[in-house]
Amino acid sequence: MPTWRSRYVPTPLGVIRATPPPASTPPEETPFEPLRDEDDQPPPEATIVNSAIYAGEQKVSDAGSIAEAWRELHHPSHHDHGPRMAWIGMTQPTPRQLQQVARIFDLHPLAVEDAIVAHQRPKLERYNETLFVVLRPATYDDATETVKFGEIHAFIGPDFVLTVRHTAQPVLTPVRSRFENDPDLLARGPQAVLYGLLDFIVDGYAPVAAGLENDIDEIETQVFESDPTVSRRIYELSQEVMELQRAVKPLQTMLRGLEAGATKYGTDDEIITALRDVRDHVTSIVERNDNFRQSLSEILQLNAILVAQTQNEEMKRLAEVANNQADEVKRASSWAAILFAPTVVAGAYGMNFDRMPELHWAYGYPFALFLMVAVSFCMWLVFKRKNWL
Repeated sequence: MPTWRSRYVPTPLGVIRATPPPASTPPEETPFEPLRDEDDQPPPEATIVNSAIYAGEQKVSDAGSIAEAWRELHHPSHHDHGPRMAWIGMTQPTPRQLQQVARIFDLHPLAVEDAIVAHQRPKLERYNETLFVVLRPATYDDATETVKFGEIHAFIGPDFVLTVRHTAQPVLTPVRSRFENDPDLLARGPQAVLYGLLDFIVDGYAPVAAGLENDIDEIETQVFESDPTVSRRIYELSQEVMELQRAVKPLQTMLRGLEAGATKYGTDDEIITALRDVRDHVTSIVERNDNFRQSLSEILQLNAILVAQTQNEEMKRLAEVANNQADEVKRASSWAAILFAPTVVAGAYGMNFDRMPELHWAYGYPFALFLMVAVSFCMWLVFKRKNWL
């Protein structure tokens, strides 16, 4: 475990002042070279995606290693063109690799611990002269119509910027290209890079908000089409909106803190003006996201009402079918009873008894027929009055 040389001193949030690096070189015994552990783990350079040294308004060299970047910054013969800045980008480093870098740049252990654990909320913390920033970029995938979130950690020191990406996206190359093509912005040092990162991340939220807005419009159409999958889609979209809110809303507090500490930490006026513009964009995204949440809540309520109406209509239809079936049963039962009456009379006179006076009566046969018809007619009349027929 490395021995940390810095001590945490709580101070208000703010942007650091870009100060010239010390004129003296570090002692030769300073352990700049990457250490190897027992399992011969690759050095931090294996995770570096871009590393360069900048002096004033121009890029002066590409640093091949972390140790080389440190030497470039602190060698007295390398400051003829003014203060230098190292900008190193790493992607998905292991804890061991990140600890090696932290040892070289004297990063605070609490910040390094957060960077190792990852899955942090967006925040900005100051450790001595170094700012530790956590950002949650977002991208919208048109193919799957989903929002994907990343995580970027940035260490902003007096003469260095170290960015750590824990996800493959987004690539920060556009930010670096913007600075290399804008000498005036590059000359403003690490505090300008912090602005560039914030501006890049916040600009990336606009396409995400547009994609979510389009999804909400599609959901409204699905609701009125009685799509059975719409409830699940509303839930998934609500989760994405809440996740975007958790990524964007903390930026308001972060940017207000940077503006509040501008005077104390000597932040460039142009940078403060640019940060205010970023904060305006953040406020716009937050307001749009609030509208998304309200719209989804209303759509969910509307969908519940429409589902209830559909269920009521289905229950009515089933009740009508049941009533129709009951009427058919009544009708069939009624005719069965009517036809059963003559059978009873016929069966009575078909019994084999020796003494049945009606069998020898001259009007016995007409009487039996009349009795069959009369009983059947009476039963038909009763069923008819009950609307069974």
